[in-house]
Amino acid sequence: MRSLKLPRRFASRYGVPVIGRVDPRIFTSRYFTHCLQCGFCHDWCCSFGVDVDLRAAGAIERHADALERHAGIARSRWLEPAVERDARMPGGGSRRTRVEDGACIFLNRQGRGCRLHAFCLEQGLDYHELKPLVDCLFPLTFSGDLLCPSDEVTTGALACLNQGPSAYQGVREEVQYYFGDECVAALDELGCREASSSSP
Repeated sequence: MRSLKLPRRFASRYGVPVIGRVDPRIFTSRYFTHCLQCGFCHDWCCSFGVDVDLRAAGAIERHADALERHAGIARSRWLEPAVERDARMPGGGSRRTRVEDGACIFLNRQGRGCRLHAFCLEQGLDYHELKPLVDCLFPLTFSGDLLCPSDEVTTGALACLNQGPSAYQGVREEVQYYFGDECVAALDELGCREASSSSP
């Protein structure tokens, strides 16, 4: 698989993950992007739960009393007990959200969207505090030092593919939040090069 090298390695604001290469498919794969405006996928991407890095899991626990009241869901149902250790994840590992009735426990069944996100908005919190990094970056992810499309993109499983902006453009602000202005400037330049090299 071809990859593009960044001018240097960029660590996230938490120290990890660290990216130094890019899969060029992040500039060409497209998806709907504006999730809450979607009327056709029925929250498909929330069907499988998500890996909650231990940094975010700790923040969720710190707000557990208020979050439990907001969501109306007992905290014992939020996360799987098993911890997967991974030095590339903020906090050194992750726990998986539970899936109930075919979707992530935090999916709002009475409306749309993520209850964690809604809770943060209600409480005046930056949603990055409680939401896991991999959730905010989706449909991008990382593998080693490679920033790349998620499996749902590369396998064609994502319900909203092939419409809207590129996967990178769709989450550019999230990449900027986690990896900084210099990283985004380098990615913008790589994206422009890819576009010019593929144009007739």
